[in-house]
Amino acid sequence: MNHYVYLIRTQALRLPDLAKFGIGMAVIVGIPPLSHRVRLPAVVGLLLGGVVIGPHGLGLFGEKRPIADFLAELGKLLLMFFAGLEIDLTHFRSAKNRSAAFGVVTTAIPLLLGTAVALQCGYRLVAAIAIGSLLASHTLLGSSIVSHLGLSRREPITVAIGATVLSDTLSLVVFAICVSTYHSGWSIFSLTLQLVEIAVFVPFILVGLSRMGSHVLGRVENDENAYFVLMFGMMAAAGVIAQAINLPGIVGSFLAGLSVNNAVHNHPARAKLEFFGNSFFVPIFFIATGFLVDPRLFIAGIITNFRAVTGIIGALLIGKWIAAEAAGRVFGYSPDTRLTMWSLTIPQVAATLAAALVAFHTFNAAGQPLIDRQMIDVVLVLMLTTSIMGPVLTQRFAPRMLLAAAAASPEPAVTQS
Repeated sequence: MNHYVYLIRTQALRLPDLAKFGIGMAVIVGIPPLSHRVRLPAVVGLLLGGVVIGPHGLGLFGEKRPIADFLAELGKLLLMFFAGLEIDLTHFRSAKNRSAAFGVVTTAIPLLLGTAVALQCGYRLVAAIAIGSLLASHTLLGSSIVSHLGLSRREPITVAIGATVLSDTLSLVVFAICVSTYHSGWSIFSLTLQLVEIAVFVPFILVGLSRMGSHVLGRVENDENAYFVLMFGMMAAAGVIAQAINLPGIVGSFLAGLSVNNAVHNHPARAKLEFFGNSFFVPIFFIATGFLVDPRLFIAGIITNFRAVTGIIGALLIGKWIAAEAAGRVFGYSPDTRLTMWSLTIPQVAATLAAALVAFHTFNAAGQPLIDRQMIDVVLVLMLTTSIMGPVLTQRFAPRMLLAAAAASPEPAVTQS
């Protein structure tokens, strides 16, 4: 059996570059619809595809693959740029006080619980806080479900969606501080300097790039090609500036997306960039992530690190539930409404995986990674579990929220605050 596997891997590695490119494109095109048929998120399917054609499977691209790695890096930056673009700032502003309050608690509680679990699993403080920050953000996989039910304009849903702005931003800032501290070493001076740099960098990107970007993009309003290239360039520039002050590039690209959010809202070039990125670069990022997974070590790691897997998943579910329950009770929301808010904040998909890989490739002076491969395996299990559980629970609780609102008094309308 091993002899046949060796022969297949040898022949796959000898294929012409164009043939390898064609197989890669077939994976990008064929895996998502196949994933939907078996009711798996497309992201999970692409990861599994990467495992099959990666160095621990067919070995199609070999051990060193600079072009694929570069394209995957662009995909990771675009993923975070799109995350910033997709946040509905109108929803955030329409109920900003409640959105901000819920954003803080749904960030802080999972972060603290995740940090505690990581400390119990033997990780040092900085690494434990970085792991906790991975649980603080969330991806709104269930947003299409509530939109289909006509719940998008109800205040609790607006609050949950608006909280994403603060949750994603805060979690990335905490994560960035951990990355910088681990890479450069701990000292009061370096931490103070890093905080000052972040305090300057964030407003510079959110305000400075927003105004400059709006002006420059306005000058090429009617030239879609130039508009397309400028958006790409702004994302790259923000990533480079972030790296110059020892922040992960994904922080800069996310903030760049937020900064030009309003300016590019309905422009056709935005749709083209998202189409291009989501059709090519982002799938390559997920496939290249699958290259890291050795199936035998992955399964063995889950078994040997079962406590870490259950602890991290439990910290996320309990932390997000406490946040939704506490905020929902204060705001006077019904039990089904609170559970719907909880289900919306469970999924940990793209941003969590992107940050985890940055941490995996961040080293201290001794050459040790911020988080190890075992934690990458835990994050992959977390992603798979929550990407399925979140939408399933939203589908269960959101209709009950609608029925409860119809039977009693309706939920409060969106308030201006």
